[in-house]
Amino acid sequence: MTKKTNWRLLVGKIFLYLLMFLAAIAFAFPFYYMFVLSSWQNIFSNPPRFWFGTDVAHNFKALTTQIPFLVNFFNSFGIATLGTIGTVIVATVCGYGFSKFDFKGKNILMTFVLSTMMIPPFLNIIPFFQMMKTFKWLNTWLPLVIPAMGSAYGVFLMTQFLKNSVPESLIDAARIDGLNEIGILANIVFPLGKNGIAVLGTITFVNSWNNFMGALVMLPNYKKSTLPVALSTMMQRSDTSWGGLMLGTLLSVMPLLIVIIFFSKQIIGNLTAGSVKG
Repeated sequence: MTKKTNWRLLVGKIFLYLLMFLAAIAFAFPFYYMFVLSSWQNIFSNPPRFWFGTDVAHNFKALTTQIPFLVNFFNSFGIATLGTIGTVIVATVCGYGFSKFDFKGKNILMTFVLSTMMIPPFLNIIPFFQMMKTFKWLNTWLPLVIPAMGSAYGVFLMTQFLKNSVPESLIDAARIDGLNEIGILANIVFPLGKNGIAVLGTITFVNSWNNFMGALVMLPNYKKSTLPVALSTMMQRSDTSWGGLMLGTLLSVMPLLIVIIFFSKQIIGNLTAGSVKG
């Protein structure tokens, strides 16, 4: 390899790293600016502020005064956590059944599951509301937790993932050793399916946390609703504390960032380990 070729490779790497650095700054700046604005009372200053202020305590007091922030945060976290756990369990069990068992009507049933993904969510708001009203589930967590467990996307994702990640020979060996299906799920399917579970869990948690329409319809009272609904109500007040609203927005985003960062590292680490072992 000539010196000219080495020089071109070096210039190409420098350009690539510079491009990645600029892209990282462009991605991270909105989050940084959110941190900055949450520390000022007046977020509409001219010229704009790009460094931190000293009004965090004042903004938090205004936030908790105008909305029951802690209650809303607890509701969002509880609904998202329970919905994620339930979805992961149901989708993994169903995925195991679809991927490892042959039964009559299997393809028809999978086609029906996939067809439900083609229906726009807003079309079933009225019948869903009537169902929840009949069940007397309105103003409770149940409409946002129980129906979410039957995620068609989750079933499809885990079916495809378990089809390739769990060997048939391993399941047969476990059955020969006397392990029942529950034992196979607990000791083989869930451990080997942790990469798919991490992906599904992350997507489900983020979607559940950001479920504004569902919470608005099923939990209309913002004092008992989730954080997105409460922050939307706060923004409509005539005496809105914009610094407090920005702080509330920041605090509502933090759990999502933590979950995404944590599970993205786990997914990448597991995939890398699997490729090395394989």
